[in-house]
Amino acid sequence: MIKYAQQIGLLADLEGNQSGTMIMTLLIVVILCIFCLFALLIWILINRNQMHVRKIQTDRLTEQFDSLLFDYFTTKHNEAIFSKIEQIAVYEFNREILINRMHELSKNMNMNMGGNEEARVRLRDLYYLMRLDQDSIRKTYHRKWHIQVKGFKELAFMDVTEASSRLHQALKSKNNILRMEAQIALIRLNREDPFGFLDHLTHPFTLWEQLNIYELIALHNLPVPQFSRWTSSKNKTVVIFALRMIQVFKQQESVPQLIECLTHPDRDIRHVVIQLCGEMQLRETLPQLKNMYKNEDYGNCLAIVQAMIKMPDETMLGFLKLVLDKEDDVQLQIESAKAISKMGEQGIAELIKLMKSEYKNYQIIIRHVLDKRIN
Repeated sequence: MIKYAQQIGLLADLEGNQSGTMIMTLLIVVILCIFCLFALLIWILINRNQMHVRKIQTDRLTEQFDSLLFDYFTTKHNEAIFSKIEQIAVYEFNREILINRMHELSKNMNMNMGGNEEARVRLRDLYYLMRLDQDSIRKTYHRKWHIQVKGFKELAFMDVTEASSRLHQALKSKNNILRMEAQIALIRLNREDPFGFLDHLTHPFTLWEQLNIYELIALHNLPVPQFSRWTSSKNKTVVIFALRMIQVFKQQESVPQLIECLTHPDRDIRHVVIQLCGEMQLRETLPQLKNMYKNEDYGNCLAIVQAMIKMPDETMLGFLKLVLDKEDDVQLQIESAKAISKMGEQGIAELIKLMKSEYKNYQIIIRHVLDKRIN
């Protein structure tokens, strides 16, 4: 009994020690948490105060630079004004504000002043006199991509061609936004060959990038190149972009190169060309489209028949009837029947004749195609 009591006492002491250790541990954790919360609160307050001070400085400098730039462009003898700008733009932060105001002024000149060349030249001269071009070039080598993008935009608006090699390097970046901004900058800077960057693209030319380039052409009335130049590119996405631009800008002189792409080894490129043949009404391609049909996959076969709907031709009647008769896919049958119906009276007469046959699928499909409430 005595030994049993001693064992119980030892266990009680052990549990007591463990409880005390656990309480101390929890107390230390709570104190550390409270300390961390206070540290975080102090950091937030300091950061907010810095942001507030920075905003006040930014507003003040923005007002100063706007006033000085206005005086600089409206006064003939502006050496004194230049000296004031130079005195204020000593620190990196102040120079950054000046670059932002000049960038904004450059954009406003383009939009509101009809692209006043004299004013832009003076702005560019001031940019170089302040050696702000070096600040922008340094940004293009920054480790953070969004700062590189800012540098690209500044160089493009200020026509700084010295950084073209860096822009070409950025075309190989895996970052889509960085590539796109480099492309836009090169278009603005390379006046002799704005779209020459397409020769150097190795990454996929994304749809978003393509839309931005097209928008740039439309908004700034850029000279449109002969896009047939890129129909033989090794970059599949560049070829597809070139083909679509040939259609958008109605470059009929590029049709031979477009037709050559019907034999392109890439299935997707052939698909785009087949669609364009229909949209551009290239009837001379009908025999070739007919011959391609048997060797193409389902998607391209469907595109061939849909292209024939857009350029109805009686010489294709036999082929389309064969598609309607031999294909098991309902969509192909419907599209071929539509193509026949577009041939006018002869086509409709052929469909009515087929509808009277004993093959019931013809009746369902042809009724659907000839129903004016649907088509």
